[in-house]
Amino acid sequence: MSEIQKITLDNGVRVLVESVGHVKSAAIGLWCKTGSRHEFDNEAGITHLIEHMLFKGTENRTAKEIAEAIEGRGGSLNAFTDKESTCYYCRTLADDVANGVDVLGDMMLHSLIDADELKREEGVVLEEIKRSVDEPGDHVHELHLENRWGKHPLGKPIIGTPESVASFEPEHLRQYLDRRYRAENVLLSVAGNVTLDEVRKAAESTLGKIAHTTVDTDLSRPAGKASIDLIEKDVEQVHFCIGTDGTSMFDPDYYTLAVLDAALGGSMSSRLFQEIREKRGLVYSVGSYTLSYTSGGAFTVYGGTGPQHWPLVQELVRAEFDKIMASGCEPDELERTKKHISGSIVLSLEGMSSRMMRMSRNELMHRRDIPVEETLAKLTAVTNEAIIELANRILTPELVSTTAIGPFSE
Repeated sequence: MSEIQKITLDNGVRVLVESVGHVKSAAIGLWCKTGSRHEFDNEAGITHLIEHMLFKGTENRTAKEIAEAIEGRGGSLNAFTDKESTCYYCRTLADDVANGVDVLGDMMLHSLIDADELKREEGVVLEEIKRSVDEPGDHVHELHLENRWGKHPLGKPIIGTPESVASFEPEHLRQYLDRRYRAENVLLSVAGNVTLDEVRKAAESTLGKIAHTTVDTDLSRPAGKASIDLIEKDVEQVHFCIGTDGTSMFDPDYYTLAVLDAALGGSMSSRLFQEIREKRGLVYSVGSYTLSYTSGGAFTVYGGTGPQHWPLVQELVRAEFDKIMASGCEPDELERTKKHISGSIVLSLEGMSSRMMRMSRNELMHRRDIPVEETLAKLTAVTNEAIIELANRILTPELVSTTAIGPFSE
């Protein structure tokens, strides 16, 4: 694996570079360690709205010129907001990295936050919220965390509510930017056919003047509430999440949960997929996933099934929980599962975007590079005894909650 180089600008902005000489492109990410968990109660959805607004024009470029500055030179541009971070990213040709950094930096530092544009973009986000509600297979995941974690900051929907989104004025966004978009929270990460020197020069000219000094308070761990929440909706299927609390990024059983998750529902060869879809044909999709944050996390089984099959599907999910609590994985199953996870990690690193994302998240959360070899060794070290112990700690019936959207009146 190639070496990841790190420097810190005088104002505290961190810069990561992974030079990969055999490619002809680069993936650039400009990150801010801020997400929906950092919002005050009256700011629900403001982080996500700011992400939208940074594309709407700066002191130097119109919205169209921002897009053309990347796409017109053969690249691509996008962004996302999470519960603990926001990322503005682009792919560029190898000789266009300085331009990519300049565009992203211009968006972060010089956005106009125009009042008329803000009202239009609030309308866009309100439509996004409506679309989410109209798609129960997506919406059920947000509802599940809300129901499980209640008013805890990690339980809030990233997108906000119609009421909160419609209430924002430009000064609200500027106050949040001033509070959270500070140098200590900002990270520039580049993976591809680049050198540290060229990235340093681009970073210093665009990001070197970001103000510093910010306060980032610790967040308490969410305590999940076991409940059954059934939301009536005129749809053809029951869309469901069945889950429990998981691990934080720093918990010692983080890798144990990764293996447990993969064995239960992480692939086409997993237990849930084989039992519920392949053997019985009760669903089109079924699986599981984990969410891990600075403090706390979640493990969730999801899927969609016909109303007539919903009781049986719940029984089958519970049966698989009970089996893994009782005996964990078979030896060959455990070995296959570890290889599946390890292979997915290694294969993902053939893409520059995946390399950029991985090293960025490690730096933001752990403040260090975590070599792939270290990750693979920790996965290999997971024992069946550890899986059984963890399963009995998180999968007992009194800890598991269910959220489902479907035609329950039928």
